[in-house]
Amino acid sequence: MIALDDTDRAILRALAQDATQGAGALGRALGLSQPATWRRIQRLRAAGIFRGQRVEVDHAALGFGVTVFLGVKLATKGRVSLEDFERAVTAIPEVQTVQHVLGVYDYRLRVVARDLSDFERVLRRRIMTLPGLGQVDANVLLSEELRPGPLG
Repeated sequence: MIALDDTDRAILRALAQDATQGAGALGRALGLSQPATWRRIQRLRAAGIFRGQRVEVDHAALGFGVTVFLGVKLATKGRVSLEDFERAVTAIPEVQTVQHVLGVYDYRLRVVARDLSDFERVLRRRIMTLPGLGQVDANVLLSEELRPGPLG
């Protein structure tokens, strides 16, 4: 596990959204030179934080060994707007994915944590305090197989 600073995190966020951008364009957007940006990208790649062509962040390599999927049902949709909930939940760094879904739950969240104790802290202090929160069900990820899409 390597230590990341705010610039490393900004690079990871930018590449996760668009991995095709070059080091020059990425550096300009972040206020860095092209060589400095390229060196940082290479350091992150050598540490195993990047996977595949589209740059996926390996949460375990960053020390986040637990992934939990949460099914969230809002208490009442009239008192708290969906936008308020979404704004609050996306501000939680451990919440990696927020999906507004149709079915039993209103949202499906992918949450990463260092371990189960860390997840409990995130759940109690951050998630359970979200506006309009009703029911929450959790499923802990045991294993995951990443497969290529239909185009290979």
